[in-house]
Amino acid sequence: MSPAGRRPGKTDTRSAVLDAARECFADNGYDGTTIRAIARKAGVDPALVHHFFGAKAELFVAAVDFPFSPRAMLATLLEANAADAGELILRQFLALWDDPTTRRRLLAVVRSAVRYEAAAVILRTFLDRELIGTFVRALDAPDADVRATLVGSQLIGLAMARYIVKLPPLATASTEQLVAAYAPTLQRYLTGDVGIV
Repeated sequence: MSPAGRRPGKTDTRSAVLDAARECFADNGYDGTTIRAIARKAGVDPALVHHFFGAKAELFVAAVDFPFSPRAMLATLLEANAADAGELILRQFLALWDDPTTRRRLLAVVRSAVRYEAAAVILRTFLDRELIGTFVRALDAPDADVRATLVGSQLIGLAMARYIVKLPPLATASTEQLVAAYAPTLQRYLTGDVGIV
């Protein structure tokens, strides 16, 4: 059993936990990784992992260097009116990508997912379990898994076209133009008829 509290000496415990988390997520995927396993690998008590990072989702975000808190984003989405959910998701998504600092980090995550199957699986599982899937299921619409996949595919496609391939005119369109074009489709995916059983 690992000792409780901080490690003695000058060891950077937070960094050790992050390194252990990266290894565990890479080896076991998102679902197969537990806080206990990460703590064991880092040589610390699980309570210390929770102290530094909170829940597993927050630790995953820190491990892959996501520039946002899924818990905070999800809380904002869950407070929204279901009829405005498509627009809200899109505006939050664009705000993350349009900020130069967060865009750089998001590009690294997406490129890893495109290049490495294991990274793609981990990212996909995380988005389903902790963000898009959780939000869509909270709307209590039928076929939540299909709806979450459709929303995710639309957002990933937009990110690829606008920020990676830089396909005109998407690359130069304003936020309002993109909201006008994409939000109704996202809203239909969230609450309307999607035609897939």
